[in-house]
Amino acid sequence: MSAGLIEALHRCEGARLQRFLTRLLGNPADAADAAQETYLRLVKAFDRTEIEQPRIFLFFVARNVALNLGARRRLEKGLFSPLTDLDLAEVADGQARPEQQVIARQQLRLVASAIDRLPPRCREVFLLSTLDGLPNGVIAARLGISRNMVEKHLMKAFLHTRRTCRDFF
Repeated sequence: MSAGLIEALHRCEGARLQRFLTRLLGNPADAADAAQETYLRLVKAFDRTEIEQPRIFLFFVARNVALNLGARRRLEKGLFSPLTDLDLAEVADGQARPEQQVIARQQLRLVASAIDRLPPRCREVFLLSTLDGLPNGVIAARLGISRNMVEKHLMKAFLHTRRTCRDFF
């Protein structure tokens, strides 16, 4: 019974939910991840209890998911915020002073080394997310793991890389 109700909610409220989440999170990719997580949480909730107002509950759950995802994104952004005064565009264009270029190369080697020391699956998730820019839901589907596991791998990778590079940056 819960599957039919969730399908009906998705059919009636899916577009509205996507707009709601996009407004809260600021981009469609995060909104899609949040919508997927919302529906997964609904399945669990409907299996455990009777929900009197499914539409209201849907948006309540979506709001909580969006707040959690937004907080996680801010934490991830903070982990890799610019830690030096180097202008990466200048370094990439070769316009930086020689000492800036040397520092940038050393930083790049240090980060690459930290990433190389991650466990293989953790490294794969990290690279798919940071280099390929794939949303967590897509990574989970591609690797056959849960979104929760993708998020755990990402946090582990961010924390490991941050710890490894902390003294240099």
